[in-house]
Amino acid sequence: MTTVARLRALVTVADTGSVRQAAQRLSVTESAVSSALSALAREVRVPLFERNGRGLKLTASGHAYSSYARAILGLHEEGLAAARADRDPERGRVRVAAVSTAGEYLLPAALASFLASHPMVDIGLEVGSSERLWSLFSAHEADLVIGGRPPRQVGDAVVRASRPNLLVVVAAPAVAAGFDVARTRWLQREAGSGTRVTGEALLAALDADPPRLTLGSGGAVAACAAAGLGATLVSRDAVARQLAGGDLVEVAVPGTPLRRPWHAVTHGRPPGATELLVAHLLEHQGWRRPRQPGGLGLGG
Repeated sequence: MTTVARLRALVTVADTGSVRQAAQRLSVTESAVSSALSALAREVRVPLFERNGRGLKLTASGHAYSSYARAILGLHEEGLAAARADRDPERGRVRVAAVSTAGEYLLPAALASFLASHPMVDIGLEVGSSERLWSLFSAHEADLVIGGRPPRQVGDAVVRASRPNLLVVVAAPAVAAGFDVARTRWLQREAGSGTRVTGEALLAALDADPPRLTLGSGGAVAACAAAGLGATLVSRDAVARQLAGGDLVEVAVPGTPLRRPWHAVTHGRPPGATELLVAHLLEHQGWRRPRQPGGLGLGG
C-alpha cells in the first residue's frame, strides 16, 4: 500500500473500530488493512491501536497521530482538486459542509441552479453540527463551509460571502398563546449545534431554566414545535413554510430576533471549482461580500 492508502486505512479503522468493516468500506482485503496498520506502527514506533472487545480503538498515541493523518489526507485531496480544477475548473470538485439548517433549507436551490450552469462540477455535501463541520474544515476535508462565523481556533479560514439570517422563537399557536419562557418546554438541537449554544445563551440571559427536549435534527425540532410540544429558537429560513401556513407563529421574546448571518468560508487558496461556487452564490443567491473580507470571528 502507498502511504496515502495506509493513512486512509488508519482513519477508517479509527472510524469503524473494526478491520473487517474498514476493509469493506475501502473495498480491500482485511489482510491489506492489517498490513497497513502494522507498517504504520513500525514507522511511528508506538502502538496506534489496542483491543476493544472484538474490535480496535486508538491508543493515546493513535489519537494524536490520526488527527495528523486526517489533515494529510484532506490536504492530499485538496491538492488533487486544486491541480485538476486550475486546469479546468468546470470539471473540478467542491466538498461542501453545511450546518443542518443551511443544508436542508438554504443550499438545495443554490446547488441546483449552480449545477444547471456548471453541470460537470463534482459536488459533495455533508450536513452536520457546527462542531463537526469545523472539524472537517480543520482537517482539510471540506473546501467550503456554510454556517456561522469560524471559531477563533480554526486557522486558514476566509469568509468569502455572507447572507442575512434571523433566529426567532416559534411555537404552535396554542403554545404561543400561553408561552412562559421559564415554564414552556424548550426544544433544542443535539450537542455541538451552534443554534443550541445560542439558545442556551438566550435562556441564560433571561435567567430562565425551562424543561428541555433534545432532538437530533432541525427538521425534528420544527415538526415537534408545530405539533405543540414546546417552543424553540430557529432560523426563520427553516420554518418559512410553517409560518406562512400558520402551523407556527413567532413568539415575542426579549432579545429576539437574533441576527446570525450565514457565512460561506473557504481556505486561503481554494480550488477553481470552489471559486466558481462562491461566485455563483454572490451573483444569484442573495449573498454579499463581507464588509471585512477574510476576517475571523466567533462561531455562530
